[in-house]
Parts: sequence; C-alpha cells; structure tokens
Amino acid sequence: MGMDAYRFSISWPRILPKGTVEGGINQDGIDYYKRLINLLLENGIEPYVTIFHWDVPQALEEKYGGFLDKTHKRIVNDYKNFAKVCFDNFGDKVKNWLTFNEPQTFTSFSYGTGVFAPGRCSPGLDCAIPTGNSLVEPYIAGHNILLAHAEAVDLYNKYYKGENGRIGLAFDVMGRVPYGTSFLDEQAKERSMDINLGWFLEPVVRGDYPFSMRSLARERLPFFSDKQQEKLVGSYNMLGINYYTSIFSKHIDISPKYSPVLNTDDAYASQETYGPDGKPIGPPMGNPWIYLYPEGLKDILMIMKNKYGNPPIYITENGIGDVDTKEKPLPMEAALNDYKRLDYIQRHISTLKESIDLGANVHGYFAWSLLDNFEWYAGYTERYGIVYVDRKNNYTRYMKESAKWLKEFNTAKKPSKKIITPA
Repeated sequence: MGMDAYRFSISWPRILPKGTVEGGINQDGIDYYKRLINLLLENGIEPYVTIFHWDVPQALEEKYGGFLDKTHKRIVNDYKNFAKVCFDNFGDKVKNWLTFNEPQTFTSFSYGTGVFAPGRCSPGLDCAIPTGNSLVEPYIAGHNILLAHAEAVDLYNKYYKGENGRIGLAFDVMGRVPYGTSFLDEQAKERSMDINLGWFLEPVVRGDYPFSMRSLARERLPFFSDKQQEKLVGSYNMLGINYYTSIFSKHIDISPKYSPVLNTDDAYASQETYGPDGKPIGPPMGNPWIYLYPEGLKDILMIMKNKYGNPPIYITENGIGDVDTKEKPLPMEAALNDYKRLDYIQRHISTLKESIDLGANVHGYFAWSLLDNFEWYAGYTERYGIVYVDRKNNYTRYMKESAKWLKEFNTAKKPSKKIITPA
C-alpha cells in the first residue's frame, strides 16, 4: 500500500508476565516483536512503537493497584524497568518511541467512569468495581503516568541517546467549540481543553498542571517535587495527537450548587453533541460518537503551534468505525465500499495540509487502523480498519476502498512526501 511507517504497541504482560523484571522476562514475547520489527524494516517500513497502551499486568494490579499506587514509586519503577527491557532489546532498530498512548482516556475511563479495565468508579455509578473515587483516582493514576513517562525519557536520554531516536507520548484530543457566542462558553471551551489536552501536556512543557485544574480540582490534584518537574519539562522531542472528532462546550456556573461527579466535570463545562440550533457539529460517521469536523484538527494544531512552542507532531490516530453487531450486521460489500471513511480521511488530509501551510510542525499521519481489530470495550462490534478482516472465513483480508485510495495516494509521484500510514 505504499506505507513507509507502522505504529504498534508492545504488551507489557507479554514481555513481563508478572509485571517486573525480577518476575522473569518472556523470551518468546521478545522474539515475537523482534520478528515483527525485522520484517517491517526489511520491507522499508519504519516502526513507531508505543510502550504502554492500557494493558497493566494483572500481577501489578493485584500487588499494589497498578497505576493507583499511592507511593508514586512502585509503578513508576516497574514501568521504567519495562521500558528499559524494550530499549535494550529493540532500541537498535526502533528509532521512534511513545511512552504512553492516550493517558487522558485511560485514566478517566478506567478510574472515572469505569468503562475500561480495571473498571473502577465511585459508589452509586454504574461500573464493575463501584468502590473507587471518580474524582480522585484518575488524578492519582495520571500523576503516576507522568512520573513514569519522565523516568523512561530520562533513562533513554542518559543511556540510549546514541541510537539517535525520538521519544514522546501520544495525547487523545477531542476538539472543542464554544456552545454559544458568550464569553462564558469561550472560557468553558478553554477549561475543557485544559483537562483534555493540558492535563498531560502542560506538565511536560511547563512542569505543572494547567492553572484551571489547580484552581478547580484543588487538593485532589497531586503536586510535583522540584526534581520531578526538572525531569518532566522537555521530556519529549516529538508528540502524538490522536484526533477523531470535536464537541461543543457549554459553561456551567462554578458554584456550590454544582457538584462534580467525575474528574472531567472539573472543567465546569457540559459537553454537547448538538449546538444551540439543534444540529450536530458535523455529519455523523457511523459509530455513535464520531462526527465529521476536520476543522477541529486544525484548531488543535494551531494551539500546539501558538501556545506550546510548535513541537514536532505526528497525527498518531485518525479514523472512523463502522458498526457491525448481531442486531445491526454490516454486510461485507458495504464494509468494503467504505466511501464515508474515504471522505473522512481525505478531508482530514486536506485540513492537515492547510495546517502545515499555516506553520504547524507536522511530520506524519497514521490512520486508525490498518485492520479491523479488537476495539476495547466495543470488542469486534466496530470496524475501524482500512483493510477488512473476514472473521468467518479464516480471517482473510480485503482492501477497502479507503485502502485502495491510500495506496494510490502514497505511490503517486506528487505529492512526493508520503504522510499517510496505518496504525
């Protein structure tokens, strides 16, 4: 398909089944990833590796609560050791590393709403383990993620810098548009972006959480020591942006009458699918939460340029899913003729070009995803791939129309710089 890069994650428990180096390294897991990396390079495809994509080893979950480790030491050290195993075994051939994928989604959905494993939330909310604290635990987990990221990058820069690699982390960013024209809704948009993007970006840029989060979450938000801040600031030389859609932000009065339930409620902004005119932000794209709004990607890239120093950016995820359930089965022919996905990708590529022309420091684009895969809590009920997987017939793969177009785009003489790759 003319792709020159492939993004994948390394499974922590596949490499360290007990979560720690002391518990033993699984050589079969190491060998699997070495084969994958070698095959990619042999075919002229550059590997982009995510070290953590939400699979906490069960052993560490049982031992000290995984990323809820309140000492802020054990999970940080165990993650650092896992990263070291990755650098030692794959660093000679992998030159592009992302320490964490979508930390905001992982923390808010795993410990806030409880939609993702381990499924924790406050009593009274609907989740698997309603004995947590949806206003506190996401911040504890997020703090540990940032400390672990800083330690891994510090390790890489001290001992592996000679390999001339790049390292950073990937943020999930949903664009925000003020619900109305009022100043209050504009401020609601800013607070929403703070908790969506700034929560994990500002510590690595400035050494602390956004002011609005400090003001509103108050004592629920942990603090960094001077030494931790020193390691955090500048702990990247590239960053990833995962973008799918945008939403309206509507002001909620900051008063004793309003009591946040989830950590994301600290933005004091309701997230509205429909605007004041009763219309969505863009055409619906199949699965229930994605609407076509490529302008949101440009807005985010301009924020990165104008507010955060215009760091090197990769669009590390972008795409849509087609619903395929028992109640609403997706015929293979309809899946292959994915013109809605093709339109979505083309419009985002066009917007990406506009953003680059405006000075955005974008170096590449990864479509989500190469294959129809297992989509977390949605399982196999949503198909995001540009390649169809026939699960009823030996998992045979078929290129969808989007994949055929991307192949043509990538192999065309113009533009000469290929920017489209599947994750």
